[in-house]
Amino acid sequence: MFHRMSSAKIAIIVTFCALSIATNYALIGVSNVKLMDLIVFLGGFLFGPVTGSLIGIFSWLIYGSINPIGFVPQIWLATMFAESVYGITGGFLRKALGSTSLEGQRFRLSVLFATMGFLPTALYDMTTNVVYASVFNVPIAVAIFAGAPFTVLHEVANGIIFGVCSVPVITVIGKITKERRI
Repeated sequence: MFHRMSSAKIAIIVTFCALSIATNYALIGVSNVKLMDLIVFLGGFLFGPVTGSLIGIFSWLIYGSINPIGFVPQIWLATMFAESVYGITGGFLRKALGSTSLEGQRFRLSVLFATMGFLPTALYDMTTNVVYASVFNVPIAVAIFAGAPFTVLHEVANGIIFGVCSVPVITVIGKITKERRI
């Protein structure tokens, strides 16, 4: 796969992975409030769904292998692939928006990005709760109920982080690259 990728694309993937892993370690003391999901989403939004999904997979491949909270292979695999959904979502959202201008639509786009932070997080949390229940032989309903406070925090935090940060980051990157449209 990588033999077909340009060195620039590989550099983007490596840079975004490093950024997502570093921010996860920086926020290790704050449970379920992380920037990794936003970084993976923006990687997909800015560079396409394949690049975004690879950023998600490789970020968890590395972070999950040396996760200070612990390593469980089944949960590691689930988080790797669930994280890729953020990159895929970002890439397809960009395609759906086409060449929409940011001018005069910042609030509407912020609400859209907040929603795009919330929905994949609900899928991510459901996936990891079901895998956790399976691995530790816990009834799924118990795992979901016991994990509810963390799930709600994760989903609300991502909604806020995506809603507040996406448009400004895309605007700055657009100015740097001289691209005036998202």
